[in-house]
Amino acid sequence: MKEYDTKELAGQRIMAGFDGTVLNNEIKYLIKNLKIGGLILFSRNIESPDQVKDLCSSAQEFTLFCNLPPLFISIDQEGGDVARLKHPFFTLFPGNPQIKEKNDAINFAAVTAHELKAINVNMNLAPVMDYAPEESNSIMKNRAFCGSPEKVAKLGTYIINELQKQGIMACAKHFPGIGRTILDSHLHLPVLDADRELLKKTDLIPFLAAKENNVCAIMLSHILYTEIDKKWPASLSPEIAKKWLRDEIGFQGIVMTDDLDMKAVKHDIKTSVKQILKSEIDITLICHKGPDIETAFKEIHRTISEEKYFFTKGVESFKRILKAKTTYLQ
Repeated sequence: MKEYDTKELAGQRIMAGFDGTVLNNEIKYLIKNLKIGGLILFSRNIESPDQVKDLCSSAQEFTLFCNLPPLFISIDQEGGDVARLKHPFFTLFPGNPQIKEKNDAINFAAVTAHELKAINVNMNLAPVMDYAPEESNSIMKNRAFCGSPEKVAKLGTYIINELQKQGIMACAKHFPGIGRTILDSHLHLPVLDADRELLKKTDLIPFLAAKENNVCAIMLSHILYTEIDKKWPASLSPEIAKKWLRDEIGFQGIVMTDDLDMKAVKHDIKTSVKQILKSEIDITLICHKGPDIETAFKEIHRTISEEKYFFTKGVESFKRILKAKTTYLQ
């Protein structure tokens, strides 16, 4: 049996935010000591195309120097309200509500992929695949495609296919759908009492289409679906992430949490990590500098080192991560 470095198995399951605009000691520590699998960029890390290109390439070079798999380097570039890359250096799109037809979707994805590749970013945390019913005051009304679940599925998969054809990994979010909620999970834990059958007939349709179109990753929501799991939000729920998305739907790509720094997740990081491992979630997303990143690494490492079951599952997760990196980053 192949020998696996348990520290690498642990670190590859973390995608971390950071401060700064150049390769600094903070980033080097994350890579060398915690062996993280990915970085996420925010506006605070971006000054100009040349600067962010140098930042990404130097981080990848340092990762290679440390004899680790290349990094996922991700960004939220949805267009509209959520776009980290700003005008005048980058193309400003109005966002999903203004994407009405196939050509709109493909044009957005093609231009965005070209601009991301030019700065050495390899993953776009898009598209939003949430279905927002027209009659609801959805928190996602400014970020979701308009129309039926089938329309959302079509427009979203056009974007997924074009991004990935151009070598940019796509991430469908936020499973199993947050379009019915009216509270912001950055600030609260939204609660949704929609049952599994309703979600299957509506909200799930875009995610099933994303899966059928081989989307690289699916991001879970920080929503408490009380009819499915009364205790844990989707991003920490074995019932939703493992039993539903992984086992029943059969998604074999990368499953990741939304940002664990959001107010919706009130649990301490050790509790969150415990649930993430139980749920067979691949990537733990922690978007801000702080002790939680190192604590998460230590807790993942301790668990997979001490418990054979979680070691075996850790190897499976590592293989999924490595498959994506081999496909897109070699």
